Amino acid sequence: MAVFSIAQRTTVTTIAAAAWELRSSASNRPKVMELGICLAAATASVYGVGRPAAIGITPTAPLTVQDEGDGAAAVGTTQCAVAWGTGPTVPADFLRRASLKAELGACIIWTFPRGLSIPVSASVGSIVVWNITTNSAATDIWAVVEE
Repeated sequence: MAVFSIAQRTTVTTIAAAAWELRSSASNRPKVMELGICLAAATASVYGVGRPAAIGITPTAPLTVQDEGDGAAAVGTTQCAVAWGTGPTVPADFLRRASLKAELGACIIWTFPRGLSIPVSASVGSIVVWNITTNSAATDIWAVVEE
């Protein structure tokens, strides 16, 4: 299995809405090894990470994970998005939560030693970073996945 990464800046600040989504495809079941959130503006923020009840529909300009190795691995298929025709729904339970103080550069990095599995693309084929309360105007989010 190859290791891939992706980073994206999100400006989704709506309370009780998805800020970012990491999605599997119809042919892969990625494992999230690391997930990080870093504020790019000084706004107190509370985020949750979990599996949405339903994935986002029609993601706008999704990005595909990039090979961390020598570039010889097959092209990754896991994607992330910050905008959708219809956004992902709130997770029933959060796997992780973080409260970040109003300080530029405040960060949280979660690691999943055995990998946080994302099911093959289905109604729950994603992991979502959820805005629990008012959040920073700009947030950098990244993930390391194994496919």
